[in-house]
Order: sequence, then C-alpha cells, then structure tokens
Amino acid sequence: MNFRQAWRTNGFLGLIGALVVLLVCAAAVIGTIAAISGGSSPALAVITVLAVIVGIAALLTLTGLTTVNPNEARVVQFFGRYIGSVSDAGFYLVTPLSERRAISLRIRNFETQKLKVNDADGNPVEIAAVVVYRVVDSFKAAFAVDDYEEYVAIQSEAAVRHLATTHPYDSHITDVVSLRDGATVAEEMTVELRERTKLAGIEIIEARITHLAYAPEIAQAMLVRQQAAQVVAARQQIVEGAVGMVRLALDRLAEEGVVELNDERRAAMVSNLLVVLCGDRATQPVVNAGSLYA
Repeated sequence: MNFRQAWRTNGFLGLIGALVVLLVCAAAVIGTIAAISGGSSPALAVITVLAVIVGIAALLTLTGLTTVNPNEARVVQFFGRYIGSVSDAGFYLVTPLSERRAISLRIRNFETQKLKVNDADGNPVEIAAVVVYRVVDSFKAAFAVDDYEEYVAIQSEAAVRHLATTHPYDSHITDVVSLRDGATVAEEMTVELRERTKLAGIEIIEARITHLAYAPEIAQAMLVRQQAAQVVAARQQIVEGAVGMVRLALDRLAEEGVVELNDERRAAMVSNLLVVLCGDRATQPVVNAGSLYA
C-alpha cells in the first residue's frame, strides 16, 4: 500500500448541506407528530421514521468535517483501514466516522547529543551534528515506523557514529578526507541519512557537524601534536622557498657576471643565505673591517 489522496469535498458545503437536511428532518418529524396526534396514519409513521434516519445520517456526516493546516497532512483511516491522506490546507468533508491523524510537513531540525567515538585513527573524539528534515510521504511516516521523529533521531546518531569511525579527525594527506573537511563530510552524511530514512517517508535536506573536538583525556596531547605538525609543515614550506631563492640568486649572479664564485665561495654563500632565510630570528650581519694593524 502506498500514499494516495483521500476523498474529500468542500467542508463548508458539507456543513451547510448537513444542517439543511437536519432542519428539514426536524420540521418533517414535528409536522408528522402533530399530524399523527390528530389521527393515526401508517404513512405518517413511515415518514417520521425516514426523517429520523436521514437526520441521524446527517449528524454522522458532520463527523467527517476536518481542518487541514498549512504544511500539514491528515492521514484518514476508516475502522483501521487506510483510505488516503489530505495534504492541501483548508476545511474539508472526508469519510464520516473516520480517524484523522495529523502529520506535520514542516521543515524540522534535530541536533544529536555529543557522542564520544573513536575516529579512523583510533583517537577518541566528541562529535555532534544537526539534521534538517521534513516529511514528504505521510503514509510511510504514519505506518512504516512506530515514531518517525524517534526514528530520525536514532538513525542520525548511527550515521554520525559511522561517519566518525570511517574518517580521521585530521589528516595532512591530500586524498584522505578528514572530519574537519566540512563540506565533503556534510555531503557524505546527508547522502547516508537519505538512504537510512527513505523508508520512513523522510527527506533529509541537510546534515552538518556542529561540534567536533578530541576527548578531554587526550585533548592536550593532541593539541601539542597538532602544533608540532604545523611547525614541521611551516618549516618545510620555508625551506622549499629558501632553496628556490638561493637557486635564483646564484643563477642571476652567474648570468650577469657580478662576481666569480668558486665552489668554496658558492658553498659559503649558500650556507649564509639559508641561515638568513630559514632562521626564526632576525639576523645580525657581521662586517669584516679588516685588521687594525698593517
């Protein structure tokens, strides 16, 4: 069984029609009772019974009146049998004596708790995410799962745990996606959640990590590790740049013939330039003024 539209008609017309029928039936009953009191007549008795039956039917018709709010669906059941849903906002008359269950179609957001899991490298991390979703199939949301809100919450936590265990917290390797790669991780989590919640008639609009940190017991050690890794990466970049600058200086000196450098003087110049360019402190030049005594 799949989603389908329930039978419905304008509620105002149904209300006015039922009231008119009730008034006619009441007038018929009063009139026939007055006529019967003047003398018994089988035809009048039959008319009275029919008017009462029609009036009861009109009263039962009023039980089918329902209001559907904007961004809301009404799942209609007739003695346990699903007969359809009403998704358009308005005042309607549906099948009398039916049960109408309201399902919100509004966009909702859900934030998971801070979960403590091990990442792909085995480091304990704290992670939380926010999930934005809405119901697109009221039949599945009502009957495919017991509680679609709880279902989304549990599946969201499961997806966050799976995501954290398949990616490292941080990575300096280019082709390895880490948890800190926000856009890539968000897209991956969104796709996974869509597959998990499709059976419940839920559309996942967006899923993003809102909290990501190392667990308190290793946070300080990992901070030192991150700082050391950043220092090494910075030094590597400085050395690469310094080597290029030294090569450029030597090539320009050779091209323009400014000075003739033998291997020993070339090595000394390279050493001095590397010290100046790679040092983490300002250099202080030493000028050789020659001997004071001739």
